[in-house]
Amino acid sequence: MTYSAPESVFKGVDLHPKNNNFLHHTSEISVDQLIVRRGQPFKLTLNVAQPFGPKLHQLHITAKTGEIPTEKQGTLSLFGIPDVVTRSRSAIAVWKADLHKDSSLRTLVLNLTPPAVTPVGEWILTVKLEGEEMLLGKLVVLYNPWCPGRCFICLFEDNMVEISLLILDLNLKHKKDPADDVSARCNPIYVSRVVSAMINSQDDRGVLQGNWGTSYIGGYSPSHWSGSYPILRRWYNIGAQPVKYGQCWVFAGVMCSVMRLLGIPCRVVTNFSSAHDSNANLIIDKYLAEDGVAPKASHDSVWNYHVWVEAWMRRPDLSEDGAFDGWQVVDPTPQEESDGIFCCGPAPVKAVLKGETNLKYDIPFVFAEVNADCIAWMVKADGSKLNIRSDTARVGHHISTKSVGSRKRLSITDSYKYREGTEKEREVFEYAQSNMGGDEDEDEIEEGEDDDETEDNVAVEETDDAIPSE
Repeated sequence: MTYSAPESVFKGVDLHPKNNNFLHHTSEISVDQLIVRRGQPFKLTLNVAQPFGPKLHQLHITAKTGEIPTEKQGTLSLFGIPDVVTRSRSAIAVWKADLHKDSSLRTLVLNLTPPAVTPVGEWILTVKLEGEEMLLGKLVVLYNPWCPGRCFICLFEDNMVEISLLILDLNLKHKKDPADDVSARCNPIYVSRVVSAMINSQDDRGVLQGNWGTSYIGGYSPSHWSGSYPILRRWYNIGAQPVKYGQCWVFAGVMCSVMRLLGIPCRVVTNFSSAHDSNANLIIDKYLAEDGVAPKASHDSVWNYHVWVEAWMRRPDLSEDGAFDGWQVVDPTPQEESDGIFCCGPAPVKAVLKGETNLKYDIPFVFAEVNADCIAWMVKADGSKLNIRSDTARVGHHISTKSVGSRKRLSITDSYKYREGTEKEREVFEYAQSNMGGDEDEDEIEEGEDDDETEDNVAVEETDDAIPSE
């Protein structure tokens, strides 16, 4: 007697990656791998061996991501047709399935929708019918920046998805708690901080190692790179070891590419005469010696220019009325630690303009970059300080980004600060300082006579962060 295995209830599945990706604005990434955007339905066709009727049968579908998927964290979703699936009461980010009108008894055309709060990353879909389970396939879910009348087009090289997801998986928070990290990827605020930290290699297995010296042994000068992909590809191919070397405009360009791949709208921004305030007092301090007195050390500086990224996102964590939604500064260049890690932002540009330095993340540092005062102090024998020179207008000029649809420069200085020399600019600066809780330096400060002389009279170190502009 011969034994024949029972016929499978499933005959095959088509994820329609080419058509789905076109509709989800991801065909520039791939036409073979299914890549969709959350909050938007995508179609798949499931062929079955026996007639299917929603009133007679139950189609169970499971979507999961991460190593430890759970309904409570939104990394596991149980749903189906009809949707009478038993779920945990704590389930969040539940997917939805609809049976399309073009379906027949044995050809099920399904519309699946990942909710708008789905964690981004790689997901696995499985289906169960009549006690038999089958893998539907793997897909990647990205953020969805599209809305009527607005979109952006980006071209991406091969394996950019794998590279970008590896960047997320190697971050320190994922190592500490993988389940919590994957769940938090529903939030672009969280992801932007992760990417900011992972583009530099200061704390982790980040993409780029910075070098502001004159020797580039073992790597390439930052000016060698003409695009992000060669850097990301090299990092990926050498086992996620840092690529040598980068400076601010390289860090920013690489981060912009990764963020756009994940679905977060971004642009690169340049700030001329950009301050680095190391002690968070919104002042670039320079200390001069009185006869016989050694001057105090200062790590503050003014860079001839600095480059960062702006990312567009909502900030419900700061205000329910959307007051701080919009462009956010995220800076992957390792300058100062934020919560113990070299990252920066997202800092709302609107908060920088208003001097709201008491809000998160890293607004005092960004505010100082564009609007710090430069003060030269005379350190007296008794340790007190005398303000002998000050320049309130040196920092933050010609803040620029690329215009949409052209290669022209777009000035966005007014979105960061009020015009120098106006009462409003001084009012905001004083307000920003008051939110900081005052000067951290408790030494006695004396005021010298007012001096409106130019920057040449304020001996503050200026650092070349990048190659000279042409």
